[in-house]
Amino acid sequence: MPGDEASAPAPVAPAALARAEQFIWLTARVLEQRRFAHHFLGGDADAVDTALGAYLGADGGYGHALDPDLRGPLSQPPHTAHALRILDGLGRCAGQRIERLCRHLSRISTPEGALPLALPVPRGHPAAPWHPVREDPPGELATTGPVVGLLHRNRVWDAWLFRATEFCWDRIETLRHPHPYEVQGAVAFLDGVPDRARAAAAADRLGRLVRERRLAVLDPARSEEYPVPPGCAPGERLFPYDYARRPESPARSWFTDEEMRRCLDFLAAQQQPDGGWPVHRRAWTPGSTLERRPIATIEALLTLRAYGRPLT
Repeated sequence: MPGDEASAPAPVAPAALARAEQFIWLTARVLEQRRFAHHFLGGDADAVDTALGAYLGADGGYGHALDPDLRGPLSQPPHTAHALRILDGLGRCAGQRIERLCRHLSRISTPEGALPLALPVPRGHPAAPWHPVREDPPGELATTGPVVGLLHRNRVWDAWLFRATEFCWDRIETLRHPHPYEVQGAVAFLDGVPDRARAAAAADRLGRLVRERRLAVLDPARSEEYPVPPGCAPGERLFPYDYARRPESPARSWFTDEEMRRCLDFLAAQQQPDGGWPVHRRAWTPGSTLERRPIATIEALLTLRAYGRPLT
């Protein structure tokens, strides 16, 4: 499965970045406008940090639909994962803000130290159907893995992390029938956890499962031959770049150079006439879909750039 980086990549469509910029200014929240400006136009990281601060709650967590699939003001674990990805991109996963966030995570975690997909809320704020709100929700690798991995990646240590790390190791090393979003959570954890030898062994086993169970579309021209994961919308399939968003990802070795080249070509070609990238999840409210498209656009551009694809 391992291979060297793909050679002679096909370029992104002409003026892809300029078209994406127009889409961002037309449709995005202030936070995504600031993120785009920072990553692609030389904008100030402080402006991103200030925009993110609007989603920070008094409890140290993040809310206010930072992740568009969970509405309302209350802090939820997916918001935390999204906030940490943004802060990691700024190089700012440190300090008192992160200490307060870890205390918040300790308060909301299950007895085993894991984070649920969503916490019960007193006023029943709307949530996407794939984020079921239960009175006593179980811990989930899809939610816990990205948070723990990013904290480790930034050399954050907190008492809560010991329990949460063991939860992730146990889930990853006993996975037999993983859901693709569980695999994404596992990859995010393995990307940052300090025990690199154990992470490499776990990633190798996980990659074999992904290929055996056809959890990644390896040829976009034949995507209809791959199963749609349980609970996903028709056409909602994952590709190699959804697991390996950067060449240094532990999931990169799961795919050959040719597989990555084909799928990155496909990702580049997914840019829509309006300049944005599509969202393949099931639409459940117009506002959520509208807010998620700029996020998907920024992530697509960051992935293409990480693999050396020209954006202009």
